Amino acid sequence: MKKYGFGIIGCGSISDFHSAAISELEHGQLVAVSSRKTENSKRLADRYNVDTYSDYNEMLKRDDVDIVCICTPSGAHLDPAVAAANAGKHVIVEKPLEITLQRCDEIIQACDDADVRLCAIFNSRFTKGSQLVKETIDSGRFGKLTLGSSYIKWFRSQEYYDSGGWRGTWDLDGGGALMNQSIHAIDLLQYFMGPVKSVQAFTDTLAHQRIEVEDVAAAALRFESGALGVIEGTTAAYPGMFKKTEICGTQGTAILEEEDITKWEFDPELPDDAKIRDEFAQQTNTGGGASDPRAINHANHRRQMENLINGIESDSTHLVDGREGRKSVEIILAIYQSSREGRIVELPLS
Repeated sequence: MKKYGFGIIGCGSISDFHSAAISELEHGQLVAVSSRKTENSKRLADRYNVDTYSDYNEMLKRDDVDIVCICTPSGAHLDPAVAAANAGKHVIVEKPLEITLQRCDEIIQACDDADVRLCAIFNSRFTKGSQLVKETIDSGRFGKLTLGSSYIKWFRSQEYYDSGGWRGTWDLDGGGALMNQSIHAIDLLQYFMGPVKSVQAFTDTLAHQRIEVEDVAAAALRFESGALGVIEGTTAAYPGMFKKTEICGTQGTAILEEEDITKWEFDPELPDDAKIRDEFAQQTNTGGGASDPRAINHANHRRQMENLINGIESDSTHLVDGREGRKSVEIILAIYQSSREGRIVELPLS
């Protein structure tokens, strides 16, 4: 298998996770980075001994760049992603894919037209616990799914929002506690439960100053299957709690807290169920990014990149393409619309 050359566009804090993940790939290596802020690109370039560019179009001319990671602010993913696709590079976009459905669709179309892979970073799907829950849902052991809910009660200080001019803005963050922090859990919820049919929601800004977007949100969901659900997302719950996903059915319930399974009960019980409970009971939950975004582990970025490379090599589908990455954005935009208009909003959005 060849060793794929990676380039990174945007060298803010999220690029640290991408670059660390790339450095651990057996079949990948970082070869170049690009940022308009030269101090940021120099920091990464010095760490990994790679070339740096202020103009990403120059970096995209390199033949040894096969895959490009888009790590710009959320509302600035479109242009570099399309440019990378037009240059014949496979594209990895940090969540969210973009902040409007039109922009998401433009990225998807550009990659389709160029016949390159598009991968949206939704790395919560790649934990052992998440994969086990998904496999068990697909096997039918839960019976009829009845409730699926996600709780993302995190904390971000005022200093967090003040530290970056784009944070907490509609134009570049695309939203607040939902579009930035909760989107991984929302992706995971719809991955488990299937498409969302309708939402009714409230959002508000209750704790932070100088931000345009929500720091608290609560939504009720109906899935196409008929099951119901809840999403609670906030960056105003001190000191920040484990992200939790609950999946309930007529024959089983599973609860995920961050990467760990904390409840695993089924009727009938199988011999492996006790082993699963014991295995996860031995693990220590680090809490992810509940109070510190820098505490998030890059291991799942690496697993998702490995999944993409394996898909390219085997000419098979990778797990999270652009159309998959678009789904959570649509759910969040429906929640925002419901809150603004004070009504139930049906999906898909027109």
